[in-house]
Amino acid sequence: MTQNATQQLAGTEKWQNLDGHHLHPFTNPNDLKQHPARIIESANGVYLTDTEGNQYLDMMAGLWCVNMGYGQQDLIKAASAQIEQLPYYNVFFKTSHPPVAELSALLAEVTPAHMNHAFFTSSGSEANDTVLRMVWRYWDLMGKPGKRVVISRKNAYHGSTIAASSLGGMDEMHQQGGIIPDIVHVDQPDWFAKRCELGKDLDRAEFGRSVAKSIADKIEELGVDKVAAFIAEPIQGAGGVIVPPETYWPEVQKICDHYGILLVADEVICGFGRTGEWFGSDYFNIKPDLMPIAKGLSSGYLPIGGVMVSDRIADVLINKGGEFNHGYTYSGHPVCAAVAVANIKLMQRENIVQKVREETAPYLQKRFRELGEHPLVGEVRGVGMFGALELVEDKQAYRKFDKNRHVGIICRDYCFENNLVMRAVGDAMIISPPLVTQKADIDVFIERAWKSLEQTQKKIA
Repeated sequence: MTQNATQQLAGTEKWQNLDGHHLHPFTNPNDLKQHPARIIESANGVYLTDTEGNQYLDMMAGLWCVNMGYGQQDLIKAASAQIEQLPYYNVFFKTSHPPVAELSALLAEVTPAHMNHAFFTSSGSEANDTVLRMVWRYWDLMGKPGKRVVISRKNAYHGSTIAASSLGGMDEMHQQGGIIPDIVHVDQPDWFAKRCELGKDLDRAEFGRSVAKSIADKIEELGVDKVAAFIAEPIQGAGGVIVPPETYWPEVQKICDHYGILLVADEVICGFGRTGEWFGSDYFNIKPDLMPIAKGLSSGYLPIGGVMVSDRIADVLINKGGEFNHGYTYSGHPVCAAVAVANIKLMQRENIVQKVREETAPYLQKRFRELGEHPLVGEVRGVGMFGALELVEDKQAYRKFDKNRHVGIICRDYCFENNLVMRAVGDAMIISPPLVTQKADIDVFIERAWKSLEQTQKKIA
């Protein structure tokens, strides 16, 4: 071992020892005792570098968030300038500051035309907590305080605070903390899972309409006088990049309009260009009443989220509501807001959404579907700059692996060995690369992903 390699290893061990005091999110702490964390110490463009000099192609954009890639000087300079001028002040008590005012106006410009007001948070989880408070407050002001039930979907992810995890539909999270009352869950529009369950082919259009109808059925069961809203991600992200059939969202919109319940489109992952449109709501032609945002808002450079509020909701809150007793110390934090402003302006200046829609995403989706030729891959799905490979035991018989075999985890670990970051959700291998990913990077990704699939197949044979 060279002297440099020895020094790198010593540095890694130092940070791993210190990291022993750190309880990681969504991690079995005992696993880290046995296998200490890899230590990422730098990043540039779409690549990460660890303390041992390994470079990883980051096909997850951090955690769905580093949309404009690492090392963007405009964002770095915006943070530095703002922290020197005004590092912090709150937006309570009839007070504001230039960055949050400018960000509010910019968001009104890029979000759907009927959304012209923003409430700021520090994360997507806080945004969805805010949604719940806002939905209940709206119906209270409308003289219908009994409308409190929010319908969500099984396997949805809306965050990990108590309210956000309750809105989500992940059993493992509910088992560790329960869910708050007045939140119910209906089926998700997962065509592939349903096809595997039935063991035969399934008409996508009919499935899309039928799974949307489960929302109407639930409203009828509970009574429309009790149902306040329906919340869903345009495309489910952490649930496995579930792309709904084309018939699904038009039917959902009709149902919400027919029953007069609020529609909440959770854009925390889909927002800011990931679908090839500014928002998933644009892609699917949804007209939401509330729209949680985060992640790509600042490209993950600083923590900031929020809720975009439609004109009809804002009108009630402003003209009938009085004081809205909700907010956070860091709502509209000036440094975070300044970075978000710089991020949106950078996206506009580089026409990144158009480039994704017309150039990068078509190439990614074309090459990504080549992986569907591998014997392990039962389905390839994706839109814009994200997608999933569903690993199966028998693609002809629509048979999935026994979940206890952890095939997705095996494949994920091979990806790391091959200097590639993909995420495993069950046996779905998912991607969400930075929007600035180039065609050459996509070629590298396909090569490394294929190699990882080959190694996985050999391991489980």
